Amino acid sequence: MTESPKPTKSIANIAGIVAAATLISKVFGLVRQMALAAAFGNGVAIEAFTYAYAIPGFLLILLGGINGPFHSAIVSVLAKEKDKSQVVPIVETITTIVGLVLLLVSMLIFCFASNAIDFFAPSLTHSTDAIRGALVRQSAIEQLQIMSLMAVLGGLIGIGFGTLSSADFYWLPSISPLLTSATTIIGVGGLAIYLGRNIMLPEYALLGGRVLAGTALVGALLQWLMQVIAQWRAGLGTIKPRFEWRRQGVKDVLKILAPATFSSSTSQINLFIDLSFASGIAGAASAMQYSGLLVQTPLGIISNMILVPLLPEFSRLADPSTRTQLKDRIRQILVLTGITMLPLSAIIVALSFPIVKTVYQYGAFKTQDSQLVGSILIASGLGMFFFLARDVLVRVFYALGDGSTPFKISMVNIFFNFLFDYLLWKPFGAAGITLSTVCINIISFSTMLFLLDRRLNGLPWLGFLPLVGIFIASVITGGIAWGTSYMWQQFVPMSNTITLILQLVLSGGISSTVFLAIVSQMKLPEFDRFVGQLRQKISRK
Repeated sequence: MTESPKPTKSIANIAGIVAAATLISKVFGLVRQMALAAAFGNGVAIEAFTYAYAIPGFLLILLGGINGPFHSAIVSVLAKEKDKSQVVPIVETITTIVGLVLLLVSMLIFCFASNAIDFFAPSLTHSTDAIRGALVRQSAIEQLQIMSLMAVLGGLIGIGFGTLSSADFYWLPSISPLLTSATTIIGVGGLAIYLGRNIMLPEYALLGGRVLAGTALVGALLQWLMQVIAQWRAGLGTIKPRFEWRRQGVKDVLKILAPATFSSSTSQINLFIDLSFASGIAGAASAMQYSGLLVQTPLGIISNMILVPLLPEFSRLADPSTRTQLKDRIRQILVLTGITMLPLSAIIVALSFPIVKTVYQYGAFKTQDSQLVGSILIASGLGMFFFLARDVLVRVFYALGDGSTPFKISMVNIFFNFLFDYLLWKPFGAAGITLSTVCINIISFSTMLFLLDRRLNGLPWLGFLPLVGIFIASVITGGIAWGTSYMWQQFVPMSNTITLILQLVLSGGISSTVFLAIVSQMKLPEFDRFVGQLRQKISRK
């Protein structure tokens, strides 16, 4: 399943490969979450898994993710290595060092699993349902111990991803994360067939949790094995232990690795803070996960399409002689972000409850679960524009050679996240914790925009005025989506999968058409260019 190496790939080709792989992985992830919802609802097993997966999932994303520190460090060193015979000893030595260090981390996680759960979820036994909370805690500890080895796998996957990317292999490492989704679907499906309706009984909650943790571990293991096989077949090293500590390439990787890992970890700290507050509300953590996937699926696809080609584009314009073009490009991208994100956000907010019911409400997932997830989805939808716009500005700072400013802002946001969680979780419940994330994204975006204005000697503020019109058009879009959905419910009172899908298609279709009609009258070059490119692609196909 390896690719034939090629001399070079264009930015567009790389972006296309990553975007296609992201789309497939997101679809599998959504199907996986639907299977979990049908089997476990918002019950003990899935809530415990949310807490247990926080640490190994954090390490898997941090160390093994696209553009993670391991991937970035390996690529930055190996891509400069002219003598390819030196690649194998570097890769095998780094794999040995990282494997030994993370094996120790895995052992510590296994031994102190109960302490870790109590630290990140301190209110489980004092939550709104203390009996359920105690069972969630017990299951979470078991699951964390099962998944403790994922600390090692996360690092090894990151090394494999970086090694393959440096040799112009993108498809296999990008698509391999869907293995975790596939193993979970198979494992949970087998358990559901075996237990039937009994799967939701409290006495089987621990068994369900073990299956969830075990399939996640197997999926990560398969992901790593696929990369190892690809590395071996491409002549990029194996799992052979090697201890060439003093090799220059090894030193270069380790020099980048430590600060990059620390810098990348700040965004995950906010997740731990959110889970800490969520532990005081029964079912809140898993409901936030269900909601988050509904937002991240379209957001992840659109963000990859917009962000993947941006860094080289911004870097090309970072020279002082092209600052005017850079500022104009920033304006164009933010307007394009508004055109894509603001109406989508409005539609998701307006149709949040029908969306949740359509995707999740089967089997063990009940109406009260949909209501909880729907309320969180409304809060999540409100912040979609600021999430993506913040990431756009982060890319600008990176292109300017400034990684410290986004890092400092992220560090300050840890304090604000704790403050907003504390202020909002009691009056708004789980939705308040999500609103806290929206608030810090707004603060991050506003701060970076202000600092860029000073650094670039003024941004074209008048050029951002179309965002006001796009916002108003999006509010109208959301109102039409809600009104259409409401009228549908009056005339079609019965609710099943088919009627829900028709309700969403009709409401989303009419409201989107209205938005396009309004924006087309604004004569925005970004919108006209986007539509023109879309028409060209359709005509080619």
